[in-house]
Amino acid sequence: MIHRKINIKVKLASLAICTVLLTSGCNDEDFLTQVNPNTITNQTFWKTTKDFQSALTTVYGALQFQSISGNGLIEDEIMADLGGTESWYRPYAYRNFTFNDASEAVTNKWANLYTGIFRANQVIEKIQSADPSIFAAGEKESIEGQARTLRAFFYFLVANTYGGAVIHTEVPQTKADFNVKFSSIAEVNSQIIIPDLEFAKANLPETWSGKDLGRVTWGTATSILGKVYLFDKQWGPAATEFKSVIDSGVYSLTANIMDNFDEEHEFNSESILEVAYSATENPGANGSNVDDTPYAAGAEASNLAVGLAQLNYGGFNTILPSYFLHELYTNDAVDVTNPINTTNLQSKRLTATIAPKNLEGQYYLRNVAELKGWGYGQSAYVKKYTNWYHLANEDGNSRSGINCRQIRLADVYLMYAEAILNSTGDVNEAIKYIDFVRTRAGVITLKQYLATNSNTFPQLHISKEVHGNQPLVPPTKENVLTHIHRVERPLELAFEGHRWKDLVRWGIAKSVFTELLADENWRVKNFTTIANKAPLYIIERIRDDFKNAAVTYTPAKNDYFPIPSVERQTNSQLNN
Repeated sequence: MIHRKINIKVKLASLAICTVLLTSGCNDEDFLTQVNPNTITNQTFWKTTKDFQSALTTVYGALQFQSISGNGLIEDEIMADLGGTESWYRPYAYRNFTFNDASEAVTNKWANLYTGIFRANQVIEKIQSADPSIFAAGEKESIEGQARTLRAFFYFLVANTYGGAVIHTEVPQTKADFNVKFSSIAEVNSQIIIPDLEFAKANLPETWSGKDLGRVTWGTATSILGKVYLFDKQWGPAATEFKSVIDSGVYSLTANIMDNFDEEHEFNSESILEVAYSATENPGANGSNVDDTPYAAGAEASNLAVGLAQLNYGGFNTILPSYFLHELYTNDAVDVTNPINTTNLQSKRLTATIAPKNLEGQYYLRNVAELKGWGYGQSAYVKKYTNWYHLANEDGNSRSGINCRQIRLADVYLMYAEAILNSTGDVNEAIKYIDFVRTRAGVITLKQYLATNSNTFPQLHISKEVHGNQPLVPPTKENVLTHIHRVERPLELAFEGHRWKDLVRWGIAKSVFTELLADENWRVKNFTTIANKAPLYIIERIRDDFKNAAVTYTPAKNDYFPIPSVERQTNSQLNN
């Protein structure tokens, strides 16, 4: 069974892909019994390294699916505490947990992830029986290691989106092969993900160069393995994997956080797993279509930017920064002694992530005096992953060439800090890596707070607008973990697709929603006293982001997407 991929062009490698020549019908029965020499089959494919490299490129291509690395990330973010939306937008059902097993995001993500798994399975299965003489030294292991890293990543997303997975390790040959039971996250980890990543770690290089830049590496496999252990609360093994990535010397934080969200600094020193997009390949194709079909060429572009951008500048702003996130950024106080700060009064990661009414710098090539919007309760718009820095408007064809950084070093630093706190309780080690991230953002570090506040630091996630002040707390294991959960990860990683899975694995979604609903109700009650005033400058109304979510959400029902109804209809084992 061959997956046929036509004319895919991805920036990560200029590898040729096989073209399938389709023949029309004919009444000559003798002709129909002959083998078409132009047709790709299992007998004619998988014969050369070029065949395997071409097939491997289609596995990388599956990363481009919008539900994995594009506009589909909005549904992941909208369920958490960092984003709000309006009732007339598609993500509203996810904000309020009223989606079901036939909802678009639920079915698309499952289908896209299993397409990636199917493609990876082809490569892994066929390379076992390939003639070893066709490969250069180490090439066979490298191809398999890349395919297994990508398969592990797809399965990690399936398992932690749906609460488990249907395990396929071989390409199905019969209808019965599709009827497989649903396995738990633990089973998926032990049977697929961990063995795949251990193989990859042993067979992938630390770096690639030239046309191969952007392929998965030893660091990619090791970082994903660390996440698997972290999500499973195996704190010691998680810390070990993350520290090996940190100590490898391969990666370093970029000088400017914004370098992680534009086209000019792709595959930079911080990048560990990055999905390639292009705004110029296949011009005219809509960015929503990244995979070739019989009817249209894939765009190879992302449509994420158009979903995030402000409406007046060619986007749809289907996700808006929550008041919690907006105020969190205003609480991210600039360190005036840090040379990264020049004339700015707002943190570097505020400027890289959101566009409030009083933003510093530009948004879609306009200064603040020229900007439109920020009405009807919308206090800020999303800036991260939009084309604000080089376009006056988003492309009407939903095309963006900004790569999606699925894993970067700052994320690994924060995951390591969390793992080390839970495994050894070493607060100083955790603060060290938290402060690396804070220093790059140009904000006051935890160490600085402790030095000037009698060994205490403020709970920056507490709304000063609502509560008047932020309690000072000592640097205990619990308080530093709360800082990671409620301050550092949301500030650093907002709108990168991590937040909902974080809240679920920590088990704090319900308490967070309840807290933010109370803040929301306070703002409604006291609106006349806070209207159009710092820190949020809200006008006209208070948007009700948590009014329904705090009531509707229940962990057992909403922590994971339901198995899509179409999958239940075709797989009899899912109804047992």
